[in-house]
Amino acid sequence: MNKVILMGRITKDIEVKQTPSNIAVCSFTVACDRRFKTQSGERQTDFINCVAWRQQATLLGNYFHKGSRIAIVGSLQSRSYDDQNGQKRYITEVVVDEVEFVDSKSDSQGQQQVQQEQAQPMTPPPAMQAAMPEGPVPELELEGDAQLPFDVMGY
Repeated sequence: MNKVILMGRITKDIEVKQTPSNIAVCSFTVACDRRFKTQSGERQTDFINCVAWRQQATLLGNYFHKGSRIAIVGSLQSRSYDDQNGQKRYITEVVVDEVEFVDSKSDSQGQQQVQQEQAQPMTPPPAMQAAMPEGPVPELELEGDAQLPFDVMGY
């Protein structure tokens, strides 16, 4: 089995190119922090080369940019090529199968707007206010030892 799962940040803006047969492709690097810190208290970072094809490449080019947090599922692939000087070069990269957004839209626009919205009390629209009963909300009664798998009041 050959499966790689990465989560990190994109190191530079992604440029989508087209092959001669008009297939979208992009190469990019993901910076992934290691789990453990060094003796000096710093985290080491690995820079992982990735390549995406077709719809994944187009998605990456349209929605991800330098600094975006990303989660990737793919497979590890090694290949070789001859450089401009005729020397054989070897490269290992992750071929992307799946892409997940890690940052929300509000994260990329800044946390201030989210914090301002959370600080304001929520009020239902006027049509809902008219339909709401006045007074305290009645307690939810469950039969026997039944319990809900979530906090009802926390929504």
